Amino acid sequence: MSTAMVSIQLPETLFQKLKRASDLTHRPIEEIAATSLEAVLPTTPGLPADITAELAAMQLFSDAALRAAVEPSLSPTEQWRLHQLNATAGERELTLAERNEQEALIAAYNRSVLRRAKALAILAQRGHDLSGILRVAD
Repeated sequence: MSTAMVSIQLPETLFQKLKRASDLTHRPIEEIAATSLEAVLPTTPGLPADITAELAAMQLFSDAALRAAVEPSLSPTEQWRLHQLNATAGERELTLAERNEQEALIAAYNRSVLRRAKALAILAQRGHDLSGILRVAD
């Protein structure tokens, strides 16, 4: 990967945030700045533009909004229905209506997973302890 040198002036408070992140992670300030810019200006091949924009906008969310985004966005009813359709698909061929419903629920599920992962990544980048959020299944 090629690189380019860029010289910019930063407010002292922003520089101190970069320095703190650098100190905490034992990584150079330049790497922290580049990683931060990459997170804000992602290039995600294969993702629709609306999802890419939504994920990029999450950088501006408050910590509370990010914590809320960590929760699954599929309702328990939608989760149950997706499980039911997947089980049915293992037993017989789904009807066209069922396939369309399954595809829509899978797309919503995938979007939820992306949003949750992005929210967790941003919270971690901001230095939050995620141990209370992440639960390991037994």
